[in-house]
Amino acid sequence: MDTKQVVDAVVSFAPVGKGLAIGLSAVGAGIGIGLIGGRAMEAIGRNPEATGKVLVPMLIASAFAEAVAIYGLVIAFSIK
Repeated sequence: MDTKQVVDAVVSFAPVGKGLAIGLSAVGAGIGIGLIGGRAMEAIGRNPEATGKVLVPMLIASAFAEAVAIYGLVIAFSIK
């Protein structure tokens, strides 16, 4: 097997890598945001006065979880 065949074999797997990058990052972000939202609603349900204390950390954590999906999208676009 010469170098050109090896390169062609690796390049043929690029769409699989792109799909895995965006798919796994989207699933991870979805699970993370779901857990964050669920726990925040549970905390607010148990203690409604804590809404202000729960909201800001929930939004920050959701932004970090969403950043994972954006990084996956960037990686998927960078794979040639």
